Amino acid sequence: MDVLSDLLHRARAQTALVRQLVQRPPWSLTFADAPPLTVVTTLGGHASIRLDDDAASVRLAAGDIALISATGRYTIADPPSAPPQIVIQGQQKYVVGGREEAAEVHRSLAPRTYGDGLPGATIMIRGAYELRGDVGNRLLDMLPPLAVVPAGPRTRAALDLLAAEVAGDEPGQDAVLDRLLDLVLVLALRAWCARPESELPAWHRALADPAIGDALRHLHEDPAHRWTVAALAAKVGMSRAAFAARFTSLVGEPPLTYLTSWRMTLAADLLRDTEATVAAVARTVGYEDAFAFSVAFKRARGVSPSVWRRRPH
Repeated sequence: MDVLSDLLHRARAQTALVRQLVQRPPWSLTFADAPPLTVVTTLGGHASIRLDDDAASVRLAAGDIALISATGRYTIADPPSAPPQIVIQGQQKYVVGGREEAAEVHRSLAPRTYGDGLPGATIMIRGAYELRGDVGNRLLDMLPPLAVVPAGPRTRAALDLLAAEVAGDEPGQDAVLDRLLDLVLVLALRAWCARPESELPAWHRALADPAIGDALRHLHEDPAHRWTVAALAAKVGMSRAAFAARFTSLVGEPPLTYLTSWRMTLAADLLRDTEATVAAVARTVGYEDAFAFSVAFKRARGVSPSVWRRRPH
């Protein structure tokens, strides 16, 4: 499994929440407690997105995809100057200046339409992702608070499938929507990462190098293996010295330092999300000695594994 696929797989805490939005201008929707990652795409018409701490708005045309990784509030509107109308917060929909209503926001994929479907309306799909722990943070580090991927032929085909599915009501729809939204997310991430102006983590830029990308794949596929620099170099067909120098130059840290950081990321989530003992977590991430693991974990996270597990996250 490649590194990006590994992050996406490990970061998913649960299925995404998919909603369809149909509104005719002027309209405005504010999401008051945004999840770690939201995918918003415009299927027809256009809209603008504004983050809570940013006075400027970004326009979405038909087929554009926005990846929102900012926490807090953001507003989708058309036109951008439309006065606040509806605020979605938790399980509630608040009509600005009106009464509080139940929004029926469920942890399922059943599509819900906010809007009236009138001619000339904007049609959008919004998918909200809850991501898991430290692995999720690594994925979010690839993105700015708001990234917009312009419409293109590869994403258009996936969006057409998503639009057709969300408009229907057939058996198995939850599973189909979940997988289609994942496809849209991955295609959008690919497109964003391929843009020359995107500021990406060093490890992602290193994936373009055949040897170093292959080494990173090995580390992610089997982090518990007793890797040495010599063993990794042999795997990718390089001398130890040349491999260590190239890895450090491209990734920004030596191979085993990267491995330790990745192991601590996995361990942090295992301690938070499972009831496995510290010794079991240590073995899972490649430490036979629980004491050595605890020392390494405290160096990386500032607290012992036991204290980390008790902390609210």
